[in-house]
Amino acid sequence: MSEEGAAAGGAAGEGGAGDVEEFVLETAPFDPRFPNQNQTKHCYTSFLDHKRCVKARGEEFAACDYFRRVYTSLCPNAWVAKWEEQIQAGTFPGNI
Repeated sequence: MSEEGAAAGGAAGEGGAGDVEEFVLETAPFDPRFPNQNQTKHCYTSFLDHKRCVKARGEEFAACDYFRRVYTSLCPNAWVAKWEEQIQAGTFPGNI
């Protein structure tokens, strides 16, 4: 590495490479129930499955976290916020 590259790299990473927390991005895995490109139904179904799982098993049940990760990955944040508000207001149309 040249001195110019080392100087530029040193200035850009003042905090050091050890200060950066590694974060892995993942999308929802393939689900044969939803083979199409449009994942809207997969999003909604995963949201419902998470709420049903939490209702049946409790918040700390580890398997429910899978559904949360899937709907968090697929669903727009605005939809999730709206659905959460509807659940709180008792007007959510889904069967939980």
